[in-house]
Amino acid sequence: MIGSGVLFLFRFAEEEALPAPYQQQEPREQRVRVNRMIRISPVRLVDADGSQVGIVPLEEAFRLATERELDLVEVAPTARPPVVKVMDWGKYKFEQAKAARAAKKKQHVIQIKEVKYRPGIDDHDFDFKTRHARQFLEEGNKVKLTMMFRGRQVTHPELGRDVLYRVFEEVKDLAKVEAEPRLEGRNMTMVLAPK
Repeated sequence: MIGSGVLFLFRFAEEEALPAPYQQQEPREQRVRVNRMIRISPVRLVDADGSQVGIVPLEEAFRLATERELDLVEVAPTARPPVVKVMDWGKYKFEQAKAARAAKKKQHVIQIKEVKYRPGIDDHDFDFKTRHARQFLEEGNKVKLTMMFRGRQVTHPELGRDVLYRVFEEVKDLAKVEAEPRLEGRNMTMVLAPK
């Protein structure tokens, strides 16, 4: 009996330390080959100004790049022969990073903000919550209106639907209905999107 317990521990330890080829690996980002990392010869060479030089041996492409004090960058590794371009690699990487930062800065992620109501809501509470919904729409976000029913209120969904449409009437200059009111369990939801 003791021997089987030792065997179990040994098997558990084996499973935990799998050899490297069998371990799940994160996908590597595709690396661009530059200068001496390029191995396949001959290559199709593109000059720094974008003109085609033609198919040349790899050493001649290196010589041409070093004469101009530039780098040889593989731009199409899957083509046969691979396409390489003479360019300033550091400047190219900087421009790519700068463009990515600019694109990220311009990107606006639309969020869904939620505002919750009840069927018998007071006028002041209604105005307060509707002001928040209006503010969210002005910021460019979608608004999910949730009508929460309690107890037997769920037997009268038309009361909640009326409140949701009343909210829409207040903000219809800014919004359009993306999803009509739908009852899900004890909640009724409606989604408004900015125009």
